[in-house]
Amino acid sequence: NCGMDVRRYRYYNSKTNRLDYDGLIEDLKEAPEGSVILLHACAHNPTGCDPTMDQWKDISDLIKSKKHHCFFDSAYQGFASGDAEADASALRLFVSEGHNVVLAQSFAKNFGLYGERTGTLSVVCNSLEERSAVLSQLKLIIRPMYSSPPIHGSSIVKTVLTDEELTAEYYDNCKEMATRINAMRVKLVEVLKEVGSEHDWSHVTEQIGMFAYTGMNSDMCDELTSKYSIFLTRDGRISLAGLNDGNIEYVAKAVHDVTAGKSITSS
Repeated sequence: NCGMDVRRYRYYNSKTNRLDYDGLIEDLKEAPEGSVILLHACAHNPTGCDPTMDQWKDISDLIKSKKHHCFFDSAYQGFASGDAEADASALRLFVSEGHNVVLAQSFAKNFGLYGERTGTLSVVCNSLEERSAVLSQLKLIIRPMYSSPPIHGSSIVKTVLTDEELTAEYYDNCKEMATRINAMRVKLVEVLKEVGSEHDWSHVTEQIGMFAYTGMNSDMCDELTSKYSIFLTRDGRISLAGLNDGNIEYVAKAVHDVTAGKSITSS
């Protein structure tokens, strides 16, 4: 507990299963001037709903007008579009527009380093003097908290990203994974229709990243787990990475069974 007054802004509209852009903008406008705004750089977790670049531009302008501070969380770069450079577009837009962003970046997912929890914390500063001041404050936090971080995971990331050949191979691996995940996203919706579902699942194909935010409620999720041994978070988020050609029909039939005749949007 660091004494922050933490508030939530609207992001997901469960009535449409899509981004609540108007609610997001309204809440950022109403936030006290100088607030710290937490944003997901790409492949928003858990919803998979990212703003368009035009919407990101409007968000940037609003944050600047309110003198807010941007704290970006980037955990899925390369796993959203399959292009690590494209997945950094929102972050780089904010930096180019003069925001002194703070970026928390994780390599647990896109490097398969869950056991190492490897990441970086980056701060954009205006001067060398500001850089020195920020660094000294970070060291004051780090020293009593963990002092020296584990070296193995960070050494793997450094080895790959400082070698042109390995970096190119890594980018290809990310593209391959993202392409497969997106293919499973599309196929899940297709198979749901084939097994008889009459719901509109188009929000699933419009989302991006590793997860699908299905709109299923907690009772439906519990039934999927107890009846079909399909495990997911109780907010309806499923991991698309767990789907393959061998199990997707089973999953689709199970989802159809627990959702047939019931709403997958809130009233």
